[in-house]
Amino acid sequence: MANIKDIARMANVSVSTVSRVLNQHPYVAEEKRLAVRQAMEELDYTPNRTAIDLIRGKTNTIGVILPYSDHPCFDKIVNGITKTAFEHQYATTLLPTKYDAAFEKKYLEMVRTKKIDGLIITSKANTWEEILPYAEYGRIIACEYTNQAEIPCAYNDRKSAYIEGFQYLKKRGHENIAFTCVREAEQSPSTADKVKAFEFVYGPLEEHNILAGCNHMTDGEKAGEYFHNLNRKPTAIYANSDEIAAGIYLYAQKHNWSIPEELEIIGEGNLSVSRVLHFSSLDLNLEQLGEAAFSLFLKDTPAKIKIPHQLVGKKT
Repeated sequence: MANIKDIARMANVSVSTVSRVLNQHPYVAEEKRLAVRQAMEELDYTPNRTAIDLIRGKTNTIGVILPYSDHPCFDKIVNGITKTAFEHQYATTLLPTKYDAAFEKKYLEMVRTKKIDGLIITSKANTWEEILPYAEYGRIIACEYTNQAEIPCAYNDRKSAYIEGFQYLKKRGHENIAFTCVREAEQSPSTADKVKAFEFVYGPLEEHNILAGCNHMTDGEKAGEYFHNLNRKPTAIYANSDEIAAGIYLYAQKHNWSIPEELEIIGEGNLSVSRVLHFSSLDLNLEQLGEAAFSLFLKDTPAKIKIPHQLVGKKT
């Protein structure tokens, strides 16, 4: 198998010139560049891209840590990232964790070993204190607010968004409110914000009015069953995604739980299903958040960008 010494010998140039051609260095005479390329073709030489990336210290690839690769909310963030990355000639690698801290650490090691240029973390299992040391080796961007000065972030003011949703329900006369989430408040800043928002509007939360472990539409159906079987059924459910809201809606339809007379539903994500089924949805502008996260990756500043939200489809 040919190597760069063979190419240098055939092209009658130095090994360093071959290296500069492989790394697309601008200061190489055109006749030498052509000679090197002709020698590579004649010797059927294929560059080792990993080795070249290590020499250059850049892979033009960014990793995206996300808990699930098939969740509509994370899909929106990823769409924003990949669209903007493509415009800047970057590839993206999706790194799903299912909130496994050990898996997440393996992905962080990819930054340390220069297999990728950096990471955008959409949601995490490890603490920022555990993640922060890896920022020494590449750019790490958060998709949630962090007070770590070294970590740039694109984020929503989720607590304010949730307060708006609960206040909307209260104005509509709902006093017995339930809501769903992916993880418990102790594990998730998002859930913790939702609990705080509820307590700001309604006061202490009754434990049976929050249900964790909701990721997909089938979980929404199970949530509908759980809340429907309570001794005191909620009159409104604030779902953590439109997919969950649709599952709750489906259960209610099957079991004569009248919507909206007996039950009002709010979702999250502003997906088409919320418009088809006519329930309100919190739009966190997640594609815009993904775009902002990648823009932060390109900058050399620890900026923090707040993305606006809207409650869409709400009735007066």
